[in-house]
Order: sequence, then structure tokens, then C-alpha cells
Amino acid sequence: MAEIQSIKQRFGIISQSALLEQALDTAIRVAPTDLTVLITGESGVGKEVFSKVIHSLSPRKHNPFIAINCGAIPEGTINSELFGHEKGAFTGATGDRKGYFETVNGGTIFLDEVGEMPLDTQSFLLRILESGEFIRVGSSQVLKTDVRVVAATHVDLREKVRQGKFRDDLYYRLNTVPIHIPPLRDRREDILLLFRKFSIDFAEKYRGNSIQLDDEAKLIIESYNWPGNVRELKNVAEQLSVLTERKIVTAADLKQVLPHLFQRHLPALTGAGSQQDSTTFQEREILYKLLFDMKSDLTDLKKVVFELIRNNDLDMPDGHHLQTLKTSHAESPRMDMVPSGGYDPRLTSFVHRDEEEYMDEHRPVIIDPQKHRTGVMEVVEENLSLESMERDMIRKALQKHRGRRKEAADELGISERTLYRKIKQYDLQ
Repeated sequence: MAEIQSIKQRFGIISQSALLEQALDTAIRVAPTDLTVLITGESGVGKEVFSKVIHSLSPRKHNPFIAINCGAIPEGTINSELFGHEKGAFTGATGDRKGYFETVNGGTIFLDEVGEMPLDTQSFLLRILESGEFIRVGSSQVLKTDVRVVAATHVDLREKVRQGKFRDDLYYRLNTVPIHIPPLRDRREDILLLFRKFSIDFAEKYRGNSIQLDDEAKLIIESYNWPGNVRELKNVAEQLSVLTERKIVTAADLKQVLPHLFQRHLPALTGAGSQQDSTTFQEREILYKLLFDMKSDLTDLKKVVFELIRNNDLDMPDGHHLQTLKTSHAESPRMDMVPSGGYDPRLTSFVHRDEEEYMDEHRPVIIDPQKHRTGVMEVVEENLSLESMERDMIRKALQKHRGRRKEAADELGISERTLYRKIKQYDLQ
């Protein structure tokens, strides 16, 4: 424990987190060896600091140390940067050049963002890790180097391996000793300690007073998720040191200078206790689709009925219903004109029938005006319940895809989880 505290003071590591101390203890134990180390963690957690700790506690501490960001070097020049090149190897190669693995011979090389390394470069790196041999670009001479590699990444290399973007043999070679640095949100006991340290540093830098947080502001700082980790916290401390005039920073000051600290990405509550509409976005998509399909079907039905009336010269009673029917043939009703109750008289079709005029459904529909008698009118109404329409649509989708819920959910434009809940709600097992 005393050694860990000494290393913290030496490298300026501010932490009371047991998780961070565990990672630091692993770095201290592996430092005297020549084992390859893979440091993982989100961007901004301080992976490079751990690489310097490993180098400074190793037998190579008096030899060179270099940190290289593999994602910042273009794919066409990274082999030359790492392994060197011969004169004339490519356009612009006016002379021989030593690469980093040659110039840092005997020391430690820190490969940050190793997951961004091209596949051909990964092959050369694997050879160095296994035998210490490499070849300059444009050369056929095999050279030797004695370099310890400490790699780091913020991405999941195992997922990269599954995607074919990272060599599995290189992954296992780099992952000899893994060290994971926890994100700042998993060690909230360090947030105020780090903020105080940064505030003092920036007060000295800008020759001003060190800012402090009141109780409410401390709660906001501690509750924030910190996706940028320590780097983001340092930027926040610097902005507040420059932009706030008072020594004691309040929640109002935070909201004025850094409003994003008040954003919370929490799951929304649903059910009886929620003040939000319980209908999710996916459910509304189903309802909209049902309404538009219903509108299209009713419009087609009106056209058919109106054509039958006109072509057979039927006598129709006077009234606003007939006028509505004729108007609907020329102009379809707009969805935004439907009343909030869900019923519109324009969506009701009137069909004149008589028992003598009833024709077999397999024969063409022809109405004889001599036999037609005006009198009885039958109002054909559809069930306009949204729940009923939604239940029918879900049942049809399940029947179409033979019970395969994923395909049915894709057809309906909703998530499979929402479909499962609807199946239980409407008892469509």
C-alpha cells in the first residue's frame, strides 16, 4: 500500500478508488518483467500514465520511451514510421530512415489505439513480438530489436477479432497481461478530488483564486456521467476557472456555463405512475399505419359505390349523406380533419340493396334500375376501434410469417420486445 501511495504522488495520480488501485498494483507487479501489457479503458482515463509507470519501474527506465498513436498515422506511412524504410522505397523516400522500433532499441514503446492498426502492420508487429525481427520498407535485410511493447485501446479487440479487423494471434500475444482502467463514473469518490486538484492548478496558471463548489454544485458534478472521463473533468474545471467570477460556484453558475451537465440519459417510466403518454413511438407507428390503410380502403369503397349509383341511374334520397358521398368521390378526406373522438361521418358508406337485387358474389354486380326500390338504407360500419385494428394487424402479421416474431415485428415496424408485449396484451399466443 505504501508503494502504491508513493507511485501516486510521483506520477500525480489522484484517486481513492479500490478499482484504480487494483489496476495500479497490477502495473507495479508486471513492470520489472518484459511481458507485453495491454491496457484497456475508455478514452480519457489515463492509459498513457500507466505506460509511463510501467516503464519507469522496469529495468529499461534509463533507455528511451516513446508513445505512438496508431490511429493518428496514415495507413500508407505507418509501416515506414514504425519499421523505417530504405532510400527509393517509395516516392519521396530520398534517404534511409530508421523507424521507431529501431531508434527505441532497448527501451519501451507505447502503442496507443492499437486497434486502429492496419492488418499488414499487425503482421509485422506480431513478428517483432515473437522474435524481435523486422524488415525496413523496401529492404530485404532482417534487423533485430529489443523493445518492450505496451499497447492500449479503448475498443473491444475481441469484437474486432470477430469482425476480421484484428488478428487473433496478435490479440493473444498483446494480452499477455491485461490491465483495465475503470471509467470515472465507476469511481465517483475521485471526482471531487480531481476537480479540486485541477482547480488549484488552473488558479496558479491563470493567476487567480481557486474555485470551489457549493453542496448543490458538488452533487451535480458527482451525478454527471462523464463520458469523456478525467479529460472532460479537467476541461470543465478549466472552463469554470476562466468563465466564473465568483470563488464559490453554484448550481446556477454550472447551468449557465455548462448546461450539458444537467442532461440525464435515464430510462423513461411507463405505467400508472408516469406522466408521459404510455403509448410508445413504435405503437404510434402501428396506429398511423392502420389509419392510413383504413383511409385508403374506405376511399376505394366510396368510389365503387358511387360508380354503381351513377352507372345504374339509381334514385337516391336527398340529404347531406348523399352530398357527402359525392364530395368524397372527388376529394378524399384528410386525416387531420378527423375529430378527436375517432369518428367522421364522411367515412361511412351507404349501400342500397334489395332482396330481389341480391346477386351471387361470383357474378358481376349489375343493378337493374327497373327493379330498384328506394327506401331501406343499410349503414355499413366498420369497427373503428384502434385496439381492434391493432390486434387484427398483429394477428395477420403473425399468420403471414407463420409465428416468427422477429419477421412480424419488422413487417409492423416495431421492436420485437414491443410485439411480444402486444401479443400478451391481446392474448394472441
